[in-house]
Amino acid sequence: MSRPVAERLRDILQLRFTNLFAGMPPSVLASISPANPFMRLARVAGYTALRLVGHLFQPIRNPNQLAGATWLYVVSANNYEALKFIAEARPDAVLVAGQGKNIGRYGGIVSRLSLRRKILYYGQYPAALWGLRQLVGSRATRFFDLVYYATGYYEVYRRALRHYQPRAVVFANDHNDDARALLLACRAEGVPTAYVQHASVSTNFPPLGFDLSLLEGQDALDKYRQCGPVRGRVELVGMPKADAFLSQRNTAPQVRRVAVACNLLDELPAVADTLAYLLRELPELTFTLRPHPGDRRDFSALRQALPPLQWSNPQQENVFEFLQTHDALVAADTSTHLEATLLNVASVYYRFSPTPTLADYYGYAAHGLSEWAHSHAELAAALRRLARHKPLALYRRAAYYNASLGTPDEGHSRALALRRLSEWLASPASRT
Repeated sequence: MSRPVAERLRDILQLRFTNLFAGMPPSVLASISPANPFMRLARVAGYTALRLVGHLFQPIRNPNQLAGATWLYVVSANNYEALKFIAEARPDAVLVAGQGKNIGRYGGIVSRLSLRRKILYYGQYPAALWGLRQLVGSRATRFFDLVYYATGYYEVYRRALRHYQPRAVVFANDHNDDARALLLACRAEGVPTAYVQHASVSTNFPPLGFDLSLLEGQDALDKYRQCGPVRGRVELVGMPKADAFLSQRNTAPQVRRVAVACNLLDELPAVADTLAYLLRELPELTFTLRPHPGDRRDFSALRQALPPLQWSNPQQENVFEFLQTHDALVAADTSTHLEATLLNVASVYYRFSPTPTLADYYGYAAHGLSEWAHSHAELAAALRRLARHKPLALYRRAAYYNASLGTPDEGHSRALALRRLSEWLASPASRT
C-alpha cells in the first residue's frame, strides 16, 4: 500500500521535489522548510496541534450550499480574485477553500471544506515517507515536513466529493499541495475539472491535467507542453482579471512614478540597497514599494531607513489598482511584469537577489516583454531614459501572453471564459 500512497504524494508535491525548489535562496527555503531538522520537527508539532487537532474544534458555517454546486477552489486572495467573476455570473458557482486556509481579506467569504478527518490518515505517513525516499531520494527526508503537511488531503477530499457531489471543480492553482490533492481526488471520483490560469506559468509546473483549461495565451500553452502531456481541452481566452483595466492604459509620455514589486524570493537587504541607490540617483522620480500579498516579513526597518519611499498595501488594493498610479515597474520574477505591460506601464526586469536557477524565470526578457537591467547602473540608466520618453504602445508586447490582445475579445476575456466554461459544463464530456 505504501508505494501507491508515495507515488500520489510525489505527484501532489511535484514542485517541491524539483531542482528549482531545492535551489531557492536559503532564506526563502528556510521560510518554507527550515534547514535545521529540529526546527522542522517543531513546525510539524505546531501543525499537529494547531491544524490537525485544532480543526477538530473549529466550527464550519458555510455561507453557501456546496451540494451539487460548481466549486471554485481557491488557495489565496489572488486565486479568489481570479475566479470571483465566475461566482458573480453563475448562481451555481461557490467559492471554496480548505478549512483554515489563509485567503487574506476574503477569508470570511469563502465556504470551507472540513479537514477534521485529515488526522485519521497519518498512520500511513512513515511508510509513505520511506516510499517517497525510494522515488525521489534524499529530498523526501529533507522535506519531511512538507510531506507531513500534504498527508491526508487526498483522502478527505475524496470523502468530501462523495458527500457533496459537486457538478465540477474549477481551479486557479495547479501546483499547491492541497489543490493537486483535490485534482487527483476529482479524477478518482469522476468529478469534472477546469482550470483558469491566474498568473504566468513555468516549465517547472506539473503537466496540465484538467478536463478544460482556460489559458491566457500562447506562452502558457507552450510552457505546459514542455511540462508533459496536455490533458483535456484547452482554450486561449486572455486575462479575465484585466478586463476592467485595459481601457485605462497609461498614456503618460514620460515616467515620473515608479512601482517596485518584491516577493519572498527577493532578500530584503538587497531590495533595500537597490531602493537606496535609486532614491539617491533619481531624486526626481517617486518610488513606491509593494510587497507580495503573502509576504509577512517585517518591513519596519526599511520604512525607517528610507523615508521618501512610498508604500502600497497589497491587502487593500489589487495589483492593477496599484499599477494604474505608476508609469514604470521594477521587479524580479513576478507576473506583475505582464500586468504592467498590459496597462502600458514600462517594465524593467531587475534581480534584487540573483539566483542562477531563477534567471528570467518567466521568459519576459527573452520574449521582449521587459527590459533586463543587470546592475544598479543599468537600472538607473533605463529609468532615466524612460523619464525622457516612454513609448505609447508597450502593451503590444504582451500579445504572446494574452491571446485576446488586438482581437474583438480584448477587454472581454471574462465573457469569453464564461462562454467556454458554460459550453463545457453543458456538454456530455463534462459529465463522463
